[in-house]
Amino acid sequence: MIDRSLPGLDSSGCWAVPVRMNMATQCLAHDANKVAIIDLTGAARRDVSFGELTVMVDGLARALRQRVQANDRVGVLLSQSPWCAAAHLAIWKIGAISVPLFKLFKHDALASRVQDAGITLVLTDTEGRDLLGDLAQAEMADSFGIAGDPVATADTGPEDPAVLIYTSGTTGTPKGAVHGHRVLTGHLPGVSLSHDILGQDGDCLWTPADWAWIGGLFDVLMPGLALGVPVVAARLPKFSIEACVQIIRDGDVRNVFFPPTALRMLKAGACSIAGLRSVASGGEPLGAEMLAWGQTAFGLSINEFYGQTECNMVASSSGTQFPPRPGCIGKPVPGHDVAVLDADGAPAQGEGDVAIRKGSASMMLGYWQRPEETALKYRGDWMLTGDRGMFDGEYLRFVGREDDVITSSGYRIGPAEIEDCLLTHPDVATCGVVGKPDPLRTEIVKAYVVLKEGATVDAETLQTWVKTRLASYSYPREVAFLDALPMTVTGKVIRRELKARAMSETSQ
Repeated sequence: MIDRSLPGLDSSGCWAVPVRMNMATQCLAHDANKVAIIDLTGAARRDVSFGELTVMVDGLARALRQRVQANDRVGVLLSQSPWCAAAHLAIWKIGAISVPLFKLFKHDALASRVQDAGITLVLTDTEGRDLLGDLAQAEMADSFGIAGDPVATADTGPEDPAVLIYTSGTTGTPKGAVHGHRVLTGHLPGVSLSHDILGQDGDCLWTPADWAWIGGLFDVLMPGLALGVPVVAARLPKFSIEACVQIIRDGDVRNVFFPPTALRMLKAGACSIAGLRSVASGGEPLGAEMLAWGQTAFGLSINEFYGQTECNMVASSSGTQFPPRPGCIGKPVPGHDVAVLDADGAPAQGEGDVAIRKGSASMMLGYWQRPEETALKYRGDWMLTGDRGMFDGEYLRFVGREDDVITSSGYRIGPAEIEDCLLTHPDVATCGVVGKPDPLRTEIVKAYVVLKEGATVDAETLQTWVKTRLASYSYPREVAFLDALPMTVTGKVIRRELKARAMSETSQ
C-alpha cells in the first residue's frame, strides 16, 4: 500500500493546489539560514542558503521588471549552478515564462527554440553568450541583478503559464510544452516516492542530468528546493565514473537521479557507491539485470519512474513502499489517474495506449502555439503518451513507444526487453533494437550493438544469448556492431535513426 500522505497532496489524496500560487514562493518559503544549494562549480564547495538565494532572485527580478512583461518568454542558458536556479525563480516571480536552453545544442537547435518561443532576452554566462551570438540579447546572470528592497511576487494562479520546455528531440521543428505554476506540485508525490519518501534527515539531491531538461529541473532541482532538501550543483560536461563518485562524496549526496545511460556506464565500469539512501531513474526501462546490479552496486532498489515532458512523474517504483517487479515501471503515483486504453478509448484487457486523465497537476497547459497538435495529444478526457503498455495487477509494464513496437510474423515485440537481455551479456556496452522491413515476416528484429573495449563476441553468440532467454520469436535475426549509437542530448537512443539505417539496408 502506497503511503498517500505525500507532498503535493492534501489529506484526502487530492491535489493541494491553491487558487493563487507562484512557484518562486513555493521554492523559497524556508528558513533563511537553511542550505538550499551546495555549489560545487567553483574551486571549493560553497553552501548557498535560502536567504542568499532569495537575494539573488530579487536582484534578477528587479532588473527583469525593467525589460520584461508578464507572460514574456525569457531564456535560461546556464549549466547547473545557483544562478541557474535563481534565474528561473526570478522569471516566475515577476509572472514571466522561463525557457530552459541547453548548452550542448548547436546554433540551429538554439535558434529554432529561441525563434519559436519569441525570446528576446536570455540569462546566461560568457559561454552561453558565445553560443547565442545574435539570436537574442544575452545578459550575464551573475551581474545582471539590481540591489534594492524585496520584490513583490506576481499574483499568479496555478493555470498561469510559468515554464516552456521543449521536448528532447534533436531534429525537426521543436515542440514546446507550456506548464503552469501547478507543475511543481504535480511532480512532488512522484519525486518523493522515487526517493523512498524524500525529505528525511540527511537527504541531499543530485543528478548528472542537465537542469535544462524536465528531469533535472522538475525531478531534482525545484522539488528539492520546495521540500527544503539541499540540491548539489556541479558542472559535468561529460559523464565519467570518477567525477560522479567525487561529486557524491564532496556534496554529501544521499539521493541521486541517474538517467539510464549513466547507470549503464557505472555498470560497465563495475562501479559501486556506498552511502546512498535512494537512487531513482527514468527515461527508459532498466530491466531485471540492471535492477539486480543496482542491489549489488548501491545496496538498494533502483526506483524507476515514468512520465514525459508533457506530463511527468505519473508512475513510480518505491522500494520501501512496495516490492519492485522486474519489467514493470512501478505503480501509478497518487494524484495521477493512469490507464491503458484500447483503440476505442476503453480500458484495454492487455496491451494498449498509456494515457493520463486530465487533472494531473503536472500535465501541460498545451503545446506552445500549436493548438492542432495539442488537440491530437488528447482522446476525450485522456492525454495519450504515445507509449504502449499494459497493467500487471497494479503495476504498469512499459512495452515501448507506439512507433518503436516491432511487428514480426504476427507478434508484437517491444524492443526494451530485447535490449535489456543483450545488456546482460558481459561484452555488450549498449545497444538499440528496431524493426527492419522484411517481405516474409513484415519486420525482423535487428540489433545494433556497441561492445565493451576489447570485446570480440560475434553476432551468432548474441543471437543465441537472447534466444535462450526470451521468446524464440523475439531474438534479433540480424546483429550489427557499431562504434557508437545515435543519442539525444538526454542520453536516449534515437531509434528513428537506427530505423532509417535499417530501411536503407533493405533498399540496397
